[in-house]
Parts: sequence; structure tokens; C-alpha cells
Amino acid sequence: MKNAGTTAFGSPGLNRAADLRDKAAQMLPAADCLAIWRGKILFECKSKNLVRLPHDHALIAESGQPSAFLGLEDDGTPIFAFDVSARDAPDTDRDTRDRSSDPSRNRCPGFGNHQAFTELRDILAKLSPRDAELAASSRGLFAWHRNHGFCAKCGAATTISMAGWQRNCSTCGTAHFPRIDPVVIVLALHGNSVLLGRSPGWPEGMYSLLSGFMEPGESMEAAARREVFEESGVNLSEVGYLTSRPWPFPASLMIGCIARAETTELTVDPKEIEDARWFTREEVAASLRGANPALFPPVPGTIAHLLICNWLTDTLEQGR
Repeated sequence: MKNAGTTAFGSPGLNRAADLRDKAAQMLPAADCLAIWRGKILFECKSKNLVRLPHDHALIAESGQPSAFLGLEDDGTPIFAFDVSARDAPDTDRDTRDRSSDPSRNRCPGFGNHQAFTELRDILAKLSPRDAELAASSRGLFAWHRNHGFCAKCGAATTISMAGWQRNCSTCGTAHFPRIDPVVIVLALHGNSVLLGRSPGWPEGMYSLLSGFMEPGESMEAAARREVFEESGVNLSEVGYLTSRPWPFPASLMIGCIARAETTELTVDPKEIEDARWFTREEVAASLRGANPALFPPVPGTIAHLLICNWLTDTLEQGR
């Protein structure tokens, strides 16, 4: 196993207690509850922790929306998440559910000034590993419920079961389960340089590793070669696995790969990305120190940041 490192949403081993999901409702009175509002999670800005509420708190009890049993804490405390999106909150003049990033914080009546519903991408590097896993699971599950209310087989409405981890069609009997979309993200190297690209709309100077969704019938290695070639025109030789991370925006699994480039000439497909460049180790290291204004690197907590940092420190093979 190659070095997994530390990054947001890396699983620290929450006991998901899947065998208890069919009777999870019995555990609710003793549970800690998390609140999700329009894709944002209730966050304690001072302590950097998720806000845990009792099951009878008004925000939870009056939600009238789907809940999910996430698992058991180390001390056996059940953890539930509740979708409270139907509730009004300050600063709701626009729907933020489908935006790639929303830096605003939405405060809920009855809560302190330092407790707010916050976009996960803006706090992912601040969360503890356990809170990050809980937040990722909550956000991913409720995004799935929001977009899969009808049966993909017959079109009839579905109902929630198994404490939020399943939807059933009463018409044709089909059971539906949360969707996960695998994505390869590639640390493509040639000599002393790494291949980075940028998507349209990113902040000026921001570059990251090339990535893309895997397709049916495709291996991880084949997907990495195809995506890098489609986006940059670069051919890869050997491709290896490094680590993986969930990315609940809305339901991706990021599969971190390392690859050696056979070619270096770039032919960027503007339908795929805006630009791609080779950056030297020194240029990337300077950007992480804030000393290279021409390059804005991936933010801490992302898998791209993890892979790049391990490349710079020669720790990709650590722990084998």
C-alpha cells in the first residue's frame, strides 16, 4: 500500500453499523444529530467542529425531511444526519445547492453567531478526520435522495428505507442504492516536472492534476491514460495506484494515480480544459510557499494537494 497521507474525507474508520440500519429508529433518542441545509453543514466556527444536536432539538424535530443513520461513535453513541433544507434561514436570496462553491455562511435563528451552515469545500481542511467523514456521508446521501426520488426502471416514486441508505419502488419492487462515480486523478510526471491543468472559471493562476470520470468496462489505468491524452495530448506509460478519497460533490470517489509520461508535447482540448502546462518541482514548491504568483496550487485537504506534496517530499512510497 502506498502512502495514503492525510486529506479531507479520508476515512478514519467510523463504525457504520450497517447491520443496525433496519432498526436505527430505536436508537434516535440516544443519538447525536447533524443538520444539513441545502448542501451546507451546521459548523462551529470557533472550535472547527460539526454541531451535534439532541434528537428533540427544534431544528431536528421539526425538519420533516429525510434522515440518515451514519453509524456509531467510538463510545457507541449513534450519529444521525437530518436534512433541514425546508427550513428558512437568513441570507437565502439565492439557491446555492448546485453551485460549485459558496463562501457565504447561513445562520439559523436560535443559534450563536459562531454557528452557521457552511459549504464543505470552504472548511474541509479544518475538520477532524471523523467530522470530515460524517460530513461527506451526510452531504452525499442527501444529494442522492434529492436527485433520485423516482425509480430509474419504471419511473414511479420511491420511498426511503434502511435508515437512509436505500430507496424502494413500490410499483416494480426495485431497490435503489446510493450512487458513487469513480474519478481518476493523475499525478503525471516527466523527469523533474508534473503536468497540471486548469478548468474554465477557476481563479486566475489556479492549476491542478488532470482528472476525469471512469467509463463502463474501463480499468483505472486505461481511464488515466485516456483522460490525460484527451485533455492534454500526453501519452502515459506505466500507471499505478496511490490512494483514494470520497468527494461528495455530489458523489465522486477520487482514485489517485501516479503515471510516467512518454511524451511532453501538449495539445490542449478546449472542450475539456482551458490550459495545461508542465511545472517543475521548484516552481510547484515555490507556489506552496506562496512565492510563485504565477501558480495557485490545489487547496489543502484535496487529494491533488496531498499527491503533489508527497511528490515534492519523496514520500509517495512511504508505508509500503
